[in-house]
Amino acid sequence: MSVFSHPEYDAHEEVAFRYDRASGLKAIIAVHNTRLGDALGGCRMWPYASDADALTDVLRLSRGMTYKAALAGLPQGGGKSVIIGDPRHDKTPALIQAMGRFVDSLGGRYIVAEDSGTNVEDMRLMAGQTRHVGGLADEKSLAAGRSGDPSPATAMGVFIGIKAAVHAVFGRDDLKGLRVAIQGVGNVGGRLAGHLAAAGAELWVTDLHQPAVERCVREFGAHAVPMEQVHALDVDVFAPCAMGAVLNDKTIPQLKARIVAGAANNQLARPKHDYALLERNILYAPDYVINAGGIIDIFYEGPAYDEATVQQHLLRIGDTLGRIFEHSARENRPTGEIADRMAEAVFRS
Repeated sequence: MSVFSHPEYDAHEEVAFRYDRASGLKAIIAVHNTRLGDALGGCRMWPYASDADALTDVLRLSRGMTYKAALAGLPQGGGKSVIIGDPRHDKTPALIQAMGRFVDSLGGRYIVAEDSGTNVEDMRLMAGQTRHVGGLADEKSLAAGRSGDPSPATAMGVFIGIKAAVHAVFGRDDLKGLRVAIQGVGNVGGRLAGHLAAAGAELWVTDLHQPAVERCVREFGAHAVPMEQVHALDVDVFAPCAMGAVLNDKTIPQLKARIVAGAANNQLARPKHDYALLERNILYAPDYVINAGGIIDIFYEGPAYDEATVQQHLLRIGDTLGRIFEHSARENRPTGEIADRMAEAVFRS
């Protein structure tokens, strides 16, 4: 199958493939749209079952970045990259440096940042090969205790988004006693758990990495649950914070939560699942809206970084979701469709 006939191809401007024999790098970069600016997007490293799965993921993720930047009010386009491999076993400095050279070969049309399976140290290694790297703190930020890791801002944005969804569904502004199931408690999900616990929510958590679950149980009094059960718990909010396509034909009929709001990208397996959630009266916070905190933080990174300015921008995530929820209720249309329409009005204008 060619890229142009791929079901997830959406008029992407550029899709590039790279194999580096010396390091073993196998990677794809997808630039979806640069109407608003150069494409920014994280580099995901994952042991994909096939090359086709990697291509599907990078096409979907890069498209989502275009929509994310548009509704976050950022002058950026959307792109993404994936490395095929297990970050726990296959990652080497040589491989990451080869990825940096791959990024550099696009001449700045794509700006890389961290994502699942990569971290700030990886970005520093890439920065030795290319200047087109986002999410790296300068000396002033490092002295202030900032590393450039966008995960804290992503988690805060999701927390703000959950509060907006709770207000829309339950008419309340506090989260005391709110029952939340979190699927994935890594860099973002773990921090989200901390914010929710501090606000008085009761948590159920799961993750493929058991130490992350144990930390949430120990520090936040969370309940540990099996991965295959977390989406079906009798809770108020289901927060997917792991991989995508968790909302599908099998899981949606099992949902008991009134709200789905989490950090994972591409939570809907197919566009039809947006409608399926509406039909079940489940409020869905579109993933690329609620998880935009990371790219907001990266946008402000640099010598002039101001935490108060970033926080004010993060609060706009709640405002944007509020408008989406209002339009959805008024028009009886799914929230994902409303969000897409709003984003397209920005980057296609």
